[in-house]
Amino acid sequence: MEKLTDKFIWKSLKEGDLNAFSVLFESYYSQLHSYGLKISKNISLTEDTLQDFFLYIYEHRENLSDLETIAPYLFTSYKRFLLKVMKKNEKLKHTDFSTQTIVDIQFTAEELITNQETERFKNKNISKLLNKLPKRQKEAIYLKYYSGLKAKEISEIMGINYQSVVNNLHKAIKSLKEEISIIKLFQ
Repeated sequence: MEKLTDKFIWKSLKEGDLNAFSVLFESYYSQLHSYGLKISKNISLTEDTLQDFFLYIYEHRENLSDLETIAPYLFTSYKRFLLKVMKKNEKLKHTDFSTQTIVDIQFTAEELITNQETERFKNKNISKLLNKLPKRQKEAIYLKYYSGLKAKEISEIMGINYQSVVNNLHKAIKSLKEEISIIKLFQ
């Protein structure tokens, strides 16, 4: 069987195909849940908003734009959806979310252990090093290495140009390598 393309899944969803909706939900729920949890730091809020988000997509499917790739749209839209709910519920400090596009993602040791990219670092302090990075660099690292997105998709999600994503990833990795080199000197 052929692998379903994003374009085909999205078109089928817009036409009301419940199987396409199921494929979309199963394909992206886990990634969006992890991303939402990084933003809200609240499991029940993340799960509730994610369910509402998918319901909203299905209910408004006829008004959705045509897409070539689904991931950037879902990550960006869910991030906006979640921040809007958080603002409404006043779960966070009074922040102007209309201009707030940078999220502060915190890495856990579990995520680092299960991710193959971090095996190169093999350092128990990697989560501390990652959390020392600037917010944009942390978000770019998370989307690239923990959500498996491409730089072009990350640029759409973060609302910055492609080169800025590449620069943020490069700076973050360079900073991590320098920190690790310093740690190794003292071991």
